[in-house]
Amino acid sequence: MKPIAILQHEATQGPGVLREYLQQHGIPFEVITPCVDNQVSLRATDYRGLVVLGSNHCANEQLHWIEQERCLLQDALRHDVPVLGHCFGAQILARAMGARVWRNPCPNIGWSPAWVTKPAQELWHLPSEITLFNWHYDTFEIPKGATRSMYGAFCLNKGFVQGRNWAFQGHLEVTADSVKSWCNEGRDELRHATGPAVQHESQILACLPQNIDALHATAMNVYSAWMQELDRPLLLQLGELAKACKKTSKDGIVTSTHAKSSVDLENSSFGSLKYQSSLAEKTKVILAKAVH
Repeated sequence: MKPIAILQHEATQGPGVLREYLQQHGIPFEVITPCVDNQVSLRATDYRGLVVLGSNHCANEQLHWIEQERCLLQDALRHDVPVLGHCFGAQILARAMGARVWRNPCPNIGWSPAWVTKPAQELWHLPSEITLFNWHYDTFEIPKGATRSMYGAFCLNKGFVQGRNWAFQGHLEVTADSVKSWCNEGRDELRHATGPAVQHESQILACLPQNIDALHATAMNVYSAWMQELDRPLLLQLGELAKACKKTSKDGIVTSTHAKSSVDLENSSFGSLKYQSSLAEKTKVILAKAVH
């Protein structure tokens, strides 16, 4: 069996819960560090799937290894090698699919709710609302042909699905120890970060005991579902994607930010906190249709 390739970019941002899942189920994997090696000398077809973890870098930075990684993901898409992106990994996957990545109006750091669309609830066996751990400043456009899978109040695009390629603007993989390590490493950053979606170290750690087990369960559901998808024929995947798109449209959910409403949002006062408040209200209306 071909291994899963896990692209890790930071020492404190390892595969965590995903490693646990793979080891428990005897699934071979390789951890690769393109940021350290400054190159990505891989072929997507040598792997059963690609997992891309977070990074302190922005997906738009013109670094050699970032461009190589984007090309690797494009190669995976061409050859139907499934990709699972976490945070930075979600952003670089979006770029590989031709979508844009830009600065979110405010940082998202700490624990926050995310709402799961009906098709994604069925795909991952999740409730309509979950709690994610976040640490990001950027956001992505939903790629053409993909569907939004999760919403957030201060970052609308928290995830997307395109066939067996799944992206999450958040961290499913973290453990209690890794959250503590991030806080320790980013202590100075946390002192200076501000905004309505920012928690500081004391808040993050105070919420850790009540949130980590539920996040662990969410991650296990998602990883189990993704692994099951790896061995399914592409034709079946495309057929199910079409059904999901049809159902999503029927429920009144915008499935792509290429739609006119998203263009209007981008041309509005997207960079202001006043817009964020308005977005949160609009999100509630969308969610009322999406999850009930």
